[in-house]
Amino acid sequence: GGGRRVYPGFLQLTAFMAMNSDRHVTAHRKLHEHLAAGETAEAEKIKTFYDEYFAVLDLTEEFYLETIDRVFQKAELATGAFTFRGSKVDPGAIRNTALLTVEGGRDDICALGQTSAAHDLCRSLRPHLKRHHLQANVGHYGVFNGKRWEREIYPVVRNLILAME
Repeated sequence: GGGRRVYPGFLQLTAFMAMNSDRHVTAHRKLHEHLAAGETAEAEKIKTFYDEYFAVLDLTEEFYLETIDRVFQKAELATGAFTFRGSKVDPGAIRNTALLTVEGGRDDICALGQTSAAHDLCRSLRPHLKRHHLQANVGHYGVFNGKRWEREIYPVVRNLILAME
């Protein structure tokens, strides 16, 4: 609604871009060079990436502050204090599903080990149901978008799903 307090998407985007400003400046310079040289296919690859990358939404004040508090400051899931709709959430109760965690070797948002910690939290899962994939030389965004996702990470996800059917 109008006047609602939010963490604006443009500020999130600014923060993400500032973390790798050299890379973004270089990409936009290359985009301009490709366009000037009439290399539309190469320019389109960069444009397509940024069309997706720039698609951000405002986060409500409540959602943003609750996430910071519960996930990052209090670490409620890791400490066993996390609740949802008044009920305690116990990842240790998960028994009948596969767990795949994926980490990027160059992720500057989720540090190595942060997602694989889910394996310890899901202590009732049998070892053959737990898988971890570390993708070297991939940053945060590359874990779920782009060439490495399509060629190297998605096949791991797909194959696990197929194996569990």
